[in-house]
Formats: sequence, C-alpha cells, structure tokens
Amino acid sequence: MMSDLFIAAATMIALTVSEGFILGLAKFFGVYVIIREREAKVYTLFGNVLGIISEPGLHFLWPRFGWKALLAPTPWWKVYTTDLRLDQEYQRSTPVNSEEGAPMGIGVWYEMFISDPLAHVFRNADPRGSLRANVGNAAVKCLSNMPLAEMLEGRHRMSLMVRQEVSPLSAEWGYQLGSVYIRKVHFRDIGMIKQIEEKVVNRLRQVTSAIKQDGLNQVNLISSGAEKEAAVEFAKAAVMRPKIVGEALQQIAKDKDVSEALFSVLETENIIEGKGQITLIPSGLRNDILTQLQANAGGRDK
Repeated sequence: MMSDLFIAAATMIALTVSEGFILGLAKFFGVYVIIREREAKVYTLFGNVLGIISEPGLHFLWPRFGWKALLAPTPWWKVYTTDLRLDQEYQRSTPVNSEEGAPMGIGVWYEMFISDPLAHVFRNADPRGSLRANVGNAAVKCLSNMPLAEMLEGRHRMSLMVRQEVSPLSAEWGYQLGSVYIRKVHFRDIGMIKQIEEKVVNRLRQVTSAIKQDGLNQVNLISSGAEKEAAVEFAKAAVMRPKIVGEALQQIAKDKDVSEALFSVLETENIIEGKGQITLIPSGLRNDILTQLQANAGGRDK
C-alpha cells in the first residue's frame, strides 16, 4: 500500500516537472506564445518584420510563420513587446510669453496610447521623449503671443489647439493622442507676481473704502432726512400749541368757578416752582411788624 502511494506521488511530481519543462521548451523553440491583454509583440528575423500579434490569448507560431518559427532560439530572431495600455503625462510650467510680453508658464496634461506597434518600435528611437518634446513645442508655438486675458480664461480652446498640432506627428510614431488639457496657467516672474499682489491688495482697499464711504453717506442721508421730518413735525406742533391752549382756555373761561380754581392752581404751582423766599409772620405780631415796616419805609422816603 505504501509503495503504491509513493509511486503515485513520484509520478505526479515527475509529470508536473516534465510538463513545465516541456512547455518551457516548446515556448523556447517558438511553438506557442501567450499574449496578455493590451499587449502586442513584433517578430523580426534577419531584420525583417515577420508579423505582429496583438490579439490576447494563446497563439501557435509554427502555423503562422511556418519554418521561420524554427529559428526562434537563434540570435537572428527578435521579439519586441509593446504596452498598449492608456498612459498619461503632465508637463509642468512650459515657458510661453503673452501678447503683452508677460512671462507665463503653461501646465499641459495629456493622454496617449500605442496605436501602431510597428511604427512605435522602428520609426523613432525614443517615441515617448519625442512626443513629450512635440507637446512642449506645440504649446510654445500655439499659445505664445496670445492676449493675457484669453490665456487665463480660454483653456478649452488652448487645449484643442495643442491637440490638433500634436496629433499628426504622434500618429507617425505609433502613438494615438487622447485628451489634452491645459491644467495650469501661472506667472513665472516673481517680481511681477508681487506687483500684481500689491495692485490687488490696493484695489481691495480702495473698494473697501468706497463701500464704507457709501455706507456712511447713506446713513447720513437717512439721518438728515429723519431730522428734517422731525423738525417739520415739531414746528407744526409748536404752531398748533397756542391754538389748542387758547381753545382750551376759552372753554374753561365759560365757567367762572373752574377758571378761578385753575388760575389759582397755576399761580400756586408757579410760586412753588419759583426760587423766591417766603417769610411767615405769626398772626399775633402781624400788625406790629407791618406798622414798623411802614414807619421804616416812611423814614427812608424823608
């Protein structure tokens, strides 16, 4: 029983090792190849292109290339692998000048993918670097001497201009240019940036002062209007007061008792509110004191 298990295990190990060895040997001799998703392989022999395989899956080379696939292990057989996945890159602060002469920096973001593996491999030694340089040159060519206001606001139009300029050349190198977007537009001169900041701060101060002054003017205008209306009403009241008082006194004068009582009360209030001094004389001494006062007054007259 143990010997049968040992034999079975040894057989499985041998088959596994032999399977890997056989598959590796078949791949080495060009029997088959596995193409991954978004990948392409360019096959050449003696410097001549045999074919391109870009369809993902398992492919057998002998039926495709015939007897030439037998030379896969030789140095004359070469395989170039290209990545067809979407890629992107961002160029920071590409220097351009506006129409007014302001030194500006443009940030260009773009997408690209390999659409022609053969052109990508053989038509340019560094297609990615060439595409990067072409995008920078197109940005300088298309965006230089633009009005500053348009450069700061019209990013969509600027992106279309750069893409239309770069697309024909990128296709020659096997690249297909995707979206192009101007992500950032900024000033490159530090002195100019500080001047703009100072102007903005001064302008904000002026606007703030103007708003405050306008508010004060509105408040003063409202206050003066209210004071004017109040003065008019007080003047009307001052004019109406004598009439109202006179009419009230006429009504009171019709009744003699009421008028005497009213005037008596008013006279008493005036005496009380007045600052004059009052001397109280006892009733028993009143005649003597009055006689003396009259005698003193008569002596002064002589």
